[in-house]
Amino acid sequence: MEKIKSLYEKLKANVSLAVVGAEEAVKYLSAALICGGHVIITDVPGTGKTLLTKSLSSSLSLSFSRIQFTPDLMPSDITGIRYFNMKKQEFEFLPGPVFANVIMADEINRATPKTQAGMLECMAERQVTVDGELHPLPSPFMVIATQNPIESSGVYELPEAQLDRFLISVSMGLPSHSQTMQILKKYDKKSSEQALNPVADAADVSGAAAELDLVYVSDDVFSYIVSICEGTRRAEGVELGASPRAALSLLQVSKCFAAMNGRDYLLPDDVKECAVNVLSHRLILTPSASLKPGAAKKAVTDVISSTAAPTENLSRYKLER
Repeated sequence: MEKIKSLYEKLKANVSLAVVGAEEAVKYLSAALICGGHVIITDVPGTGKTLLTKSLSSSLSLSFSRIQFTPDLMPSDITGIRYFNMKKQEFEFLPGPVFANVIMADEINRATPKTQAGMLECMAERQVTVDGELHPLPSPFMVIATQNPIESSGVYELPEAQLDRFLISVSMGLPSHSQTMQILKKYDKKSSEQALNPVADAADVSGAAAELDLVYVSDDVFSYIVSICEGTRRAEGVELGASPRAALSLLQVSKCFAAMNGRDYLLPDDVKECAVNVLSHRLILTPSASLKPGAAKKAVTDVISSTAAPTENLSRYKLER
């Protein structure tokens, strides 16, 4: 578990040079990177969503592309186009900005549903289809999308199928009084802004990802994950609960958290730690429940508190390995 923990520690230390009070968000972003998933960050404007994403990308020796989503953005503006090269007298493919390792989809819910749907194949299949031709995307490939709350003006609600493609949902929240003081002092003068240097590359990411298979999971923890996902389907105010894909996502992120915490075996506490951020954005709520802020997170929290966790001591998990 050395590679996973080392990569996380390096990213956390480097990002903290530019972003104040985002340790938890960096942990989730690092987990998504290692697991090969995508992240959506939801918060009101001005809380540091863009700075966090740019700081993480600057910490990696990977190609980076920023896509500013606007109402007039078209799917071809993201994926690329085929055009006729007059000089060569043949059609050629011009790749769009999605052809990079780390994609920042800034304010993704300001684009129309048609354009948002253009990201589906990219996120799910790691490929782009243009005029019947498949074009694979580079590896690793990660989308970090930022969005404003649905109550904001000029935004569209993301389709359920697209939300389900995001491995993790993160909300940074407003900083505390002391953290805001640190932000003001850090950025009081333009000269105090610090350019971040890369601390990891593609080999570090692939090496960390390979270690996920070494994390041991006992049958009772498998059952615990399934029970939580099944519980969301019966939760009050939930119309459609967590799917098998959501259960697999919860398993992968939990294993990554276990490794980040210095263990090569999974505990129920690892599952509890990340369940809300992995499951809540996937739930489809009833019309009345959707009007209540934080209803999806509360539903997952209630399910966790009402689901009996395995009670075996740590020695059993170690002996079973």
